[in-house]
Amino acid sequence: MYDAKGRTGKQQILQEHIQLIKKLAHQLKAKLPDNIEIDDLIQVGMIGLLDAMSRYQDTQQAQFETYAAQRIKGAMLDELRSMDWLPRSMRQNMRKVEIAINEITQTVARQPTDQEIANKLALPVDEYHKFLADNHGHQLLYFEDFHSEDESDDFLDHFNPEGDSDDPLKELMDSNFRSVLAEAIESLPERENLVMGLYYEQELNLKEIGAVLDVSESRVSQLHSQAIARIRSKLRGGEWIGEA
Repeated sequence: MYDAKGRTGKQQILQEHIQLIKKLAHQLKAKLPDNIEIDDLIQVGMIGLLDAMSRYQDTQQAQFETYAAQRIKGAMLDELRSMDWLPRSMRQNMRKVEIAINEITQTVARQPTDQEIANKLALPVDEYHKFLADNHGHQLLYFEDFHSEDESDDFLDHFNPEGDSDDPLKELMDSNFRSVLAEAIESLPERENLVMGLYYEQELNLKEIGAVLDVSESRVSQLHSQAIARIRSKLRGGEWIGEA
């Protein structure tokens, strides 16, 4: 970092890293509901970059850009947590889809179609698709999944009943959860399976995935929300995760 006496000024650093901030903001925005503004994420990212500049030491192992990316993303996530960006009503809405998928699967012994899920929810299929799009941002795991009101049925205990760790997420990933998750993803309908791969492995955004599948960005959002609901339903093996 150098100023007029040989150190680069903050403004120059901001200009050099604005594209990194925008990239991280757009990657995060793709996973969030529509009410989250991209400009707000970028603004918070800039604050994260300034924080990285003040904390970074030349003696650190990581290069500045790698360190800055961590601080920028961390600032964005902290802001989202403070905003409680995923409303409880959204989790309750998607819980209905998970339950519908569960009940149909138990009856037909296969993954239900969009039409079957819509029928179960007493919705026309186009309204069901809109419902999925409106609830974009549904997650695979929530904090409540580790702390249900009934302590005997915590999500973590479902996969590792003898686990006793101060880091429940690490405990979960060290359990048989990963193999069960892989099986759940593999069981998805072909198009939803592809969406999950492009989204999480290839890190494409919704617009890019839409171009690959030749469908609208909104349709990709629907497929993603439904895939998450199917996975959560299957992971519980006939139950649903958490109290949402």
